[in-house]
Amino acid sequence: MTKKMWYSLMAVLMVTTLMLSACGPAETPAPPATEAPMTEAPTEEAPATEGPATEAPVGGQVEVFSWWTGGGEAAGLEAMIGVFAEQYPDIEFVNAAVAGGAGTNARAVLATRLQAGDPPDSWQGHAGQELIGTYVAGGQIEPLNDLYESEGWIDVMPQTLIPLISQEGNIYSVPVNIHRANVLWYNPGLLEANGVTVPTTIDEWFTAMDTLKAAGVQPLALGEQWTKMHLMETVLLGTLGAEAYNGLWDGTTDWGSPEVKTALDNFAKALTYANTDSASLSWQDAAQLVVNGDAAFNVMGDWAEGYFRELGKTPNTDYGWAPTPGSDGVFQFLSDSFVLAVGAPDPEAATAWLKIAGSKEGQEAFNPVKGSICARTDCDKSLFGEYLQSAMDDWSTDTVVGSLTHGVVANDSWKTEIDTALGLFVADSNMDSFQAALVAACTSSGPCK
Repeated sequence: MTKKMWYSLMAVLMVTTLMLSACGPAETPAPPATEAPMTEAPTEEAPATEGPATEAPVGGQVEVFSWWTGGGEAAGLEAMIGVFAEQYPDIEFVNAAVAGGAGTNARAVLATRLQAGDPPDSWQGHAGQELIGTYVAGGQIEPLNDLYESEGWIDVMPQTLIPLISQEGNIYSVPVNIHRANVLWYNPGLLEANGVTVPTTIDEWFTAMDTLKAAGVQPLALGEQWTKMHLMETVLLGTLGAEAYNGLWDGTTDWGSPEVKTALDNFAKALTYANTDSASLSWQDAAQLVVNGDAAFNVMGDWAEGYFRELGKTPNTDYGWAPTPGSDGVFQFLSDSFVLAVGAPDPEAATAWLKIAGSKEGQEAFNPVKGSICARTDCDKSLFGEYLQSAMDDWSTDTVVGSLTHGVVANDSWKTEIDTALGLFVADSNMDSFQAALVAACTSSGPCK
């Protein structure tokens, strides 16, 4: 049986089952649309289901590739694997996770496998340009329109998100979560002991870190290079504001402008408050400095909260949180999603995994542990802790912009050029060369003329 015939048969079977048993979830307000350019998404609506279908394949093996290997990330994945095992006990789950923050190592391994024609059945990919500009552009993943229709996902996935996983009327991945990138984590005890209040602006942040530094407290905990890019994007956002930040990615904000120079200068100044051993630390190492009382601030996405809870730390005692300075009212987001590989060794088993990844049950098991909120809009808010409940509220009301580091606003080639320029700047501190390289990267990637 050909793959096309199989998908057609499965669609018929699932639609028939849904007509007999499905009922739709309660309506939930959709989050605000992003200001970033998006492609048109399919407009067809289908009846929603309450949970994953269980009539699918018996037996087989599914290899799922990710970079979730530690802390709340690994625990969240294991929770969702547990749901998968309950629904599909005869399918062997092969966890092909590769360690490395933000997928740095994993994605290099994945690229090698794809080039060799040896894809895993499914892999983790960020919604946005990482997905569309890399995997879709490369013809490496299958459209999932039939699955969205049969599972009723159009009705329960945020309309903010659907365009970021779509191209020319096709939907290409199953989002499992929403993360916030622009989070300032802090140690409440250190701030109180030194008379420091939580900063809301870039200048207030620098003043606070000056006070802490003078008192012998490490102001800022920072890790390996990708965490520096993460810091940079939040400083760009906090300095420029949401509209001008979005303009960096669609060509309406000039990377060579004095305004961007000011933002980059702020980033360079922030680096001067960081620990000198940052290059040797993982993001977990850097975040742990804050909850252990060895540093006051850390800028990291809210997966850090999952890690803090894995460490047994208490919110508002061991750690507090706020939008990164200058970004109050803006939600800088990313979304992890899973795809179906072209040439997947076991497409039936892979489809079963995708059903769980997109299901209410799967996302409610995964996200409270991972330190993220559901991609679906119908998850039970009471299952989530204090921080994540606040993130749910902000996601539904804040202006939404995309993350650079985590694949939303720039494709792989553009991000790689930025990363190279950043590495040189960290080594030589030459701001003129850094800004010129960022201008060149935007030009070579298309948006800048």
